[in-house]
Amino acid sequence: MNRQAQAAVLFLVGAAILKAGSSDLYLRYVKAGLRPLLLGAGVVLIVTAVATVWYELRRGKATEEGEVHEGHVHREPRIAWLLVLPLLALILVAPPALGSYSAMRTGTALQPPFGYAELPSGDPIPLSLVDYAGRAAYDHGHTLGDRRVRVTGFVALDHDGTPYLVRMALNCCAADAQPVKIGLTGRIPPVLRPDSWLEVTGTYTDKRTKDPVNDGVIPFIEVGEARPVAAPRDPYDESWNN
Repeated sequence: MNRQAQAAVLFLVGAAILKAGSSDLYLRYVKAGLRPLLLGAGVVLIVTAVATVWYELRRGKATEEGEVHEGHVHREPRIAWLLVLPLLALILVAPPALGSYSAMRTGTALQPPFGYAELPSGDPIPLSLVDYAGRAAYDHGHTLGDRRVRVTGFVALDHDGTPYLVRMALNCCAADAQPVKIGLTGRIPPVLRPDSWLEVTGTYTDKRTKDPVNDGVIPFIEVGEARPVAAPRDPYDESWNN
């Protein structure tokens, strides 16, 4: 792979990053707040590729004019072109977000929150799954009372068939995603399909269990209503560390 080929790969990688960053595709890889850095990296790679080609063209012209002494050109192994395969995968295949398989094999990431914001008005109250889980597990529902809340997540089933509602929480990117889980009890739909998304309206219950993977606490919600919904634009939950 010569310099011009390397420049072509850099250009393609930069273009792929810009393509992902200009659409919702990047949300499958990194958290939303990193979008400006992602776009900036794509621009830098494209500029580097263009500069490399320009330098090589000038160098070739100088060689023709006798300004560069003779040298022996070494060919890099063709196997280097395999570096293009991950690029093609990025361009052609959008990976699915992490789902129930990963969630049930990873311990809950729920941690005690620093505080609890005042609940908004309305009935039901829209809450992130992480917010509800923190209030239910560590505040023992004191800030929830008997108010109805609405949370959204994807379905996961343990080996006993117990249903959970899950959101994968991010620190930085999908590689460090960890699940936050809440158990479902009450008026649970008779048929639940893993990885399907549900919007659940319910109330606090003191029922809880321990995550078999890391012994972390998993609170439950008393389901009053549940309906299937489409997967959200951003499948990951970033609120747990904000």
